[in-house]
Amino acid sequence: MDLQQEWLALQSKFEAYEFVAWANKLAALLLLAQLHPGRLVLALVAVLWLQEAVLKTFQSRLGARLLTVEQGLRRDAPDAYGAGAMQLHSDWQAARPGTFKLLAQVLSQLLRPTVAFSYVLLLGLGWVRMGLWTGAWF
Repeated sequence: MDLQQEWLALQSKFEAYEFVAWANKLAALLLLAQLHPGRLVLALVAVLWLQEAVLKTFQSRLGARLLTVEQGLRRDAPDAYGAGAMQLHSDWQAARPGTFKLLAQVLSQLLRPTVAFSYVLLLGLGWVRMGLWTGAWF
């Protein structure tokens, strides 16, 4: 029963991260739509992109724990694969990578097509609206 409760809580958080990622994209779109794009606006869109990558990194950790909990539920054995309920932070601490691997995780999320597509498109549109292709950037 503990694993079922944990799964429900983790799944709820996993979905909440998806909503926040969607809100990030909407904020970036609104920023470009409402303001004349300048270097600051483009920088803010880039920051939102990075923020979403960080959120997706956290979400992927929840996803990994969800898979472990599901293995325990499937086997109906709370301790299967170390899947004792409420072990998200312990599991994370035990497997925590070093600084460079943490940065690599965020970078890999940053470059995921489902994350990068809208930001690359928005930054490109802002770049075109600013006339940066003419060399006005400098």
